[in-house]
Amino acid sequence: MKLLLTGHEERYAIEQLQLSLFPGEQMEPVDGPFQGDGAESILFRGETYLSATTIIWYHGQVSQCVRRMHLEKETVQLRRRLLQRSYYGAACPLLPEPPAWGALAGVRPTKITTKFLLEGGSVRSAEALLKQVYYVTPLRRQLCMEASQATVQAVKLLRPGDVSVYVGIPFCPTRCAYCSFVSASVSRSGALLETYLQALLREIQAVGRMLASSGLQARTLYIGGGTPTTLSAEQLERLLSAIDRHISLTGCLEYTVEAGRPDTITGEKLQVLARHGVRRVSINPQSMDDRVLALCGRRHKAAQIPESFQLARQAGMEVINMDLIAGLPGDTPAGFQASLEAVAALAPENITVHTLALKKGADLYQHPERLPDSEAVGEMIRFSQDYLRRQGYRPYYLYRQKYMSGSFENVGWCKPGRACLYNIYMMEEIHSIIALGAGAMSKANFPGGRLERFPNPKFPQQYLERLDHVIAEKQRLLQLLRQGKE
Repeated sequence: MKLLLTGHEERYAIEQLQLSLFPGEQMEPVDGPFQGDGAESILFRGETYLSATTIIWYHGQVSQCVRRMHLEKETVQLRRRLLQRSYYGAACPLLPEPPAWGALAGVRPTKITTKFLLEGGSVRSAEALLKQVYYVTPLRRQLCMEASQATVQAVKLLRPGDVSVYVGIPFCPTRCAYCSFVSASVSRSGALLETYLQALLREIQAVGRMLASSGLQARTLYIGGGTPTTLSAEQLERLLSAIDRHISLTGCLEYTVEAGRPDTITGEKLQVLARHGVRRVSINPQSMDDRVLALCGRRHKAAQIPESFQLARQAGMEVINMDLIAGLPGDTPAGFQASLEAVAALAPENITVHTLALKKGADLYQHPERLPDSEAVGEMIRFSQDYLRRQGYRPYYLYRQKYMSGSFENVGWCKPGRACLYNIYMMEEIHSIIALGAGAMSKANFPGGRLERFPNPKFPQQYLERLDHVIAEKQRLLQLLRQGKE
């Protein structure tokens, strides 16, 4: 699907919406007249008004929409919004039904309403904004408002100088067919694991010293991956002991480890976590159907899930999260329903329902014919939202991804008072995240809302080779945060 911009260069704003509204189409920017399916986005400045016109040619049909605003009101944000509203208005007549998220593009739809609430706006006015400006459907407005209100409550727990700390273990037993994350399978890169751990311990020591000298405190700590429990019990002991020695957890409200894959969970490993104060873990079945698990490249069986869950409870884990994915190969609405009911029967405090996002780095990208269609995925998502509400769960964070089945969303659900603070802080970008390890992304949140990213090298080998540079960048990051704090 071609895209021609006339009178402006806001390509990113239009492309994001185009991907959302026409998720199966490849984007092809052009510089002049074209044939076939495509869109022209036109911006015109008159004497009084700024006008945005979109013309879309799609499957033999043509649709056009004009939106305008007074020139005196123009800002970069409002100009982009005007262009997107014009594109949305032209696209809707060409779609089977209005898109669930309306004209909202991007991965964090809650940021708009969260900012509105934090600045003193009412819930009613925030919801009206979603309805009247972005055309969001009622169910998604409800999800968005509940997640935004959870964020407002999480913000109240932050103190000056608080940060969250992320520690990445980019290794898994095997690579799942849907995975596009930078992680290495133990079968291919296991020899690097010990060397990687030693380097990570160096970064932990250095960052701990920097945090202390900067007067910054870890409010939440999250060990993710990959699959951190790919480490042995002895390696986990060394990792968590280093965190205890070098990073003050005096004010830490939440300590999470992604146990993730049940084939990596043992009672011994869980006891190590418990001894070091970990009270929240993720045990992620993704499906409770052995056939679907096999198609995804996961080597565990559904029967191992309840066993791992009980081991975690026996070890003293107070909060357990469990992930499911709607849209996995070979799955059906009935199969997904059975998986969700089986997971909910274990009564975890958190259940996260992801919608499959077909990324180019994933093996499944080459075999989309194996996947349920968007109608089936929609049925899965609708069931999950209705069922989880009836089970007493409420949405506390959500996000979207490119190339997501049906252009739906990922939603974290929790029992009352059991929201994962790190997930909220990370996704809403409302305070600084100090991220350690390969593929980790630090986010520095400065006064005035400015956000700056500091990526670590993506791959374990690159991380090892550039560790001195990584530590130097952390020094620069924390100096900037200290200056902002002052």
